[in-house]
Amino acid sequence: MKLRIKICCISSIEEAALAVSYGADALGLVSEMPSGPGVISDELARSIAAAVPPAVASFLLTSRQSAASIIEQHRFVRSNTLQIVDRLTEGSYQDLREALPGIALVQVIHIQDEESYAEALQAAPEVDALLLDSGNQKLETKLLGGTGQTHDWTISRRIVEDVDKPVFLAGGLKPENVREAVETVRPFGLDICSGVRTDGRLDERKLEQFWEQISRM
Repeated sequence: MKLRIKICCISSIEEAALAVSYGADALGLVSEMPSGPGVISDELARSIAAAVPPAVASFLLTSRQSAASIIEQHRFVRSNTLQIVDRLTEGSYQDLREALPGIALVQVIHIQDEESYAEALQAAPEVDALLLDSGNQKLETKLLGGTGQTHDWTISRRIVEDVDKPVFLAGGLKPENVREAVETVRPFGLDICSGVRTDGRLDERKLEQFWEQISRM
């Protein structure tokens, strides 16, 4: 099965076009976060989403925890996928589905310990896919992605084996470790941000190295 590749932290229409030219299946648009790289305005996210080719998924990353607020944000940005990077505390996934028909829902699970495994199993039936990342929601200033750090891939592998939904792997992926990550976790797809960037900008040389590694698998 083809490994899906999502390039995250897209900050311009030009970066989107570059990622697509290398074969990206999905692009990540990061809205307001408590910390981390790649944040862009909803206005810019809307412009980029409108320019993404129909065959490529546009992911709006939202840290909002209210279904009503997420719905309002998505109706403005108009991506075709919602990536929920924190836990819903108001409303439900069903509220999102009813208000946003046809929009794919992806829940991020921040891999820390056995609690993360349980959280993944609970969320999987409610969404279209899971994304396993290296954040930490328990810190005073939450880390909800873009850490550049790997996590315990053995937990991620168990999640992949035990849920019946597609699972993306994120967190510290780069050309040097992507083969090991795929062989260990066997995910549906990969999500990469800092590993293909230099000084915050998408680096074509690193993109090329990354795709070289992918092509050898």
